[in-house]
Amino acid sequence: MKKIGFIGLGNMGGPMASNLLKAQHEVAVYDIVPSLVESISEQGGIACKSAAEVLCGADLVISMLPASQHVESLYLGDEGIMPLIDTSSIVIDCSTISPASSNKVSTAAQALGIAMLDAPVSGGVGGAVAGSLTFIVGGTEADLEKVRPILEIMGNNIFHAGAAGAGQVAKICNNMLLSVLMTGTAEALQLGVNNGLDAKVLSEIMRKSSGGNWALEVYNPYPGVMDNVPAGNDYQGGFLVDLMIKDLGLAMESALATDSSIPLGALARNLYRLHGSKGAGGKDFSSIQQLFTTR
Repeated sequence: MKKIGFIGLGNMGGPMASNLLKAQHEVAVYDIVPSLVESISEQGGIACKSAAEVLCGADLVISMLPASQHVESLYLGDEGIMPLIDTSSIVIDCSTISPASSNKVSTAAQALGIAMLDAPVSGGVGGAVAGSLTFIVGGTEADLEKVRPILEIMGNNIFHAGAAGAGQVAKICNNMLLSVLMTGTAEALQLGVNNGLDAKVLSEIMRKSSGGNWALEVYNPYPGVMDNVPAGNDYQGGFLVDLMIKDLGLAMESALATDSSIPLGALARNLYRLHGSKGAGGKDFSSIQQLFTTR
């Protein structure tokens, strides 16, 4: 049994911490939202009143936070916990942040002799609950192997993307592609519906044809086509539009830094920003369907 400190218990972090508890690990938890801490403590987690408190005796420290500024503040801010982390611990940041921020935090950890991995995840809230996430890991392979058994409790696929920061680069590329295929799928479905086709029938046709993709397989954006997806629940839960906009911003920053051309990524970002400006920021990203539905 490992003692694990877990910081950040939102839509993704909460289920991840729950799965570690189910695997009989000791998990100390903290979040700025007290009700989230209480929810995990009711499952057997150790409730902490600060991020620093979760470090006590921790073999592993896992963080799952919304954005770069939150990760930098947690580890490197005026009350940052980096200097308090024992050098025997391994730190795993599962947040999706900019590669530059990830490298900044990792470099600070290395200077103190602390092993750190960037390990953003893919698979959404459903994957977090089911323990079937994909972990995209940057850092040394040796450190990854030390924590692989813990990651396998929360995920089915563990990839070593490369050195520190590589996990973030790969995650940004994946989410940019996800935004492009989701907007394209929603656009095609609406075109068919506007021309008298049944969305469920069209989805099945495209799923079995050359247009088949992940959205059509497991995350259809059109209401009434698929059970147990956000489209069937007024687009509640899942991966928020605001977070997709954030990730597409990271992709844009990375493209500018490397003089890369991402015209489809830029277009998808503009479409999601337009969608978000209409009050959809708190909905699941598949709600981009509504941008095409409204006429």
